[in-house]
Amino acid sequence: MEGIVTQALSNGLFRVELENGFLVLSHLSGKIRRNRIKIIVGDRVKVELSAYDLTRGRIIYRM
Repeated sequence: MEGIVTQALSNGLFRVELENGFLVLSHLSGKIRRNRIKIIVGDRVKVELSAYDLTRGRIIYRM
């Protein structure tokens, strides 16, 4: 799903507001960490949601 980063937390965690209005706590994927892509508040990102907990996800792409 796509969303907008609303808050930057510590240790690579971000609060992301999805298109449908839900807030998700997301961490960075390994590919984003490895390529040192910076994520700041206001960025549009693609988030992969956890199948077990829909309030958590992984940022996989920065648009």
